[in-house]
Amino acid sequence: MSVQSPISSVNDFVVRFANVNGSGSASANELFARSILRHGVPVSPRNIFPSNIQGLPTWYEVRVTEDGHLGARGGVDMMVAMNPQTWDKDVASIEPGGYLFYDSTKPMPTSKFREDITVIGVPLTAITNSTYTDPRQRQLFKNIIYLGALCALLDLDPKLVEQLIGEQYKGKEKLLSSNVHALHLGRDWALQNLKCPIGLRVKKSDKVGDRIFVEGNSAAALGAVYGGATVCAWYPITPSSSVAEAFTSHCKKYRHDPETGKAKYAIVQGEDELASIGIVIGASWNGARAFTATSGPGISLMTEFIGLSYFAEIPAVIMNIQRAGPSTGMPTRTQQCDVIACAYASHGDTKHVLLFPEDPAEAFEFAAAAFDLAERLQTTIFLMLDLDIGMNHRLCRPLKWDDAKQYDRGKVMTAEMLDEGRDFGRYLDVDGDGIPYRTYPGTHPTKGSYFTRGTSRDRYARYSEEGAVYADNMQRLVRKFETAQDMVPRPLQANAAKPTKYGVLYFGSTSPAMDEAIGILEARGHQLDRMRIRAFPFHSSVASFIADHDFVYVVEQNRDAQLRQLIVNENGIDPVRLVPILHYDGTPITARFIANAIGDHQDHLKVTPLRKAVT
Repeated sequence: MSVQSPISSVNDFVVRFANVNGSGSASANELFARSILRHGVPVSPRNIFPSNIQGLPTWYEVRVTEDGHLGARGGVDMMVAMNPQTWDKDVASIEPGGYLFYDSTKPMPTSKFREDITVIGVPLTAITNSTYTDPRQRQLFKNIIYLGALCALLDLDPKLVEQLIGEQYKGKEKLLSSNVHALHLGRDWALQNLKCPIGLRVKKSDKVGDRIFVEGNSAAALGAVYGGATVCAWYPITPSSSVAEAFTSHCKKYRHDPETGKAKYAIVQGEDELASIGIVIGASWNGARAFTATSGPGISLMTEFIGLSYFAEIPAVIMNIQRAGPSTGMPTRTQQCDVIACAYASHGDTKHVLLFPEDPAEAFEFAAAAFDLAERLQTTIFLMLDLDIGMNHRLCRPLKWDDAKQYDRGKVMTAEMLDEGRDFGRYLDVDGDGIPYRTYPGTHPTKGSYFTRGTSRDRYARYSEEGAVYADNMQRLVRKFETAQDMVPRPLQANAAKPTKYGVLYFGSTSPAMDEAIGILEARGHQLDRMRIRAFPFHSSVASFIADHDFVYVVEQNRDAQLRQLIVNENGIDPVRLVPILHYDGTPITARFIANAIGDHQDHLKVTPLRKAVT
């Protein structure tokens, strides 16, 4: 079945695989994405998987994009439909003129197809069953066979795919040869029975450059290693578990004494999130650099301990891999919905530092920096990732580290300073920045000790419930938060080619889609200055940016416009001037969504009022 005008595109299309969880398809699908990278063509893959175990639908989307757009585009040009349960939905998602690839072993009624797409049937089950007798082999090699067929259809170089298979099964010659054989079964069948290649093609290029392909959670975990973390306490929760798992792997490589072989780190799986953050605070109080990784529900459980860290002024780092709410049905969906919860976590008047990396490279850098910030500010630092960054492979610039870098432990009073007669008050602000000096346990046999308290103490950590003493401490904490404005990563601003009255604010994983959306909007005649926010507290340039524009769009992935709320609350901005652009269905935000939402609003602003037209 064919159409008059099938999509024709080289190195610019979207392929989505619809599979069943537990079928072994993940390895083959990732192999597909990596093989295109080997052709020198950038890809942006996304795994959309269920929160339950084997047997439920799962999707893997690969955006092939020589222009380097790493955000989700929206729409599917080719659907590899391997799951009968989701067939109707999968077929409906294909762009007009797109392609449907399916297992044609059993005939399908014509009502199950569309007239405006090209249907490509390959008898995968028949090919598999005629070659293999073992049920598990049939299931696994079926995935490699469809990969082989796609090689022919998309004009992929099979030698590059073979090379990847060889790397994957190095030292396992039996598995290597059997996978290569399955690859050619599918490719040979397609070449002999189908018109190859189709309108979608991969052509060798050199657009990948020196960029690396890595998951955000793994990069953040490596940042923790380089940032000096020696303690990780965690409790498993999707989508953050791979942070602790990656930290464990990195520590095994980098944190063993070369002479004795002894581990120089501690990784503790607590009985719950409360225990995990308690361990982190205890280790940090004792001088270690410690962190935990969690998601929104874990933050909810940790809030009282987070308050202890804030008021007792104990460093801590929390990596929050955000997901779509505290549910059992959506923990494998992505959102930016913990902004308010983390900014004001715990009881009483608290404000916490949030870092918003845009990709794995910044996840690495910000994770490492978080430990310096935690000790300089003596408080909890939140690294705000999300599932889209954390659990998907992204192309990003190489991770870099300066081996000459020294860790900044902040204001620590030493035994020598105490012997010199320095006035030590654990909560005493000596230079106006709101940050007091602290001592490590055991610093001096007779000096520098104190009792760690929450809110009921004076500047010298002596117990007090007097209102004036409490207010004095609370005001100092405000000064400390103001000091943090110049310590955290500053926002990045890019101005439009022409002067404009309109701007846009965005953050985190929205960044790649936003970058692409700007080009779409410019093509529609809309000019926008843009600013990417990288941290809270907000730098003064955020308020200045808003003041310089009539309207500013705030693009975020949650329902309640949480970043917009935070900006209004902290800067006293008129909310009418901040136009929310909100995406919250659990899928990554797309360039098309942003461009349409902002473009429609801009078009409305340009409509001539009726009264003016009549006049």
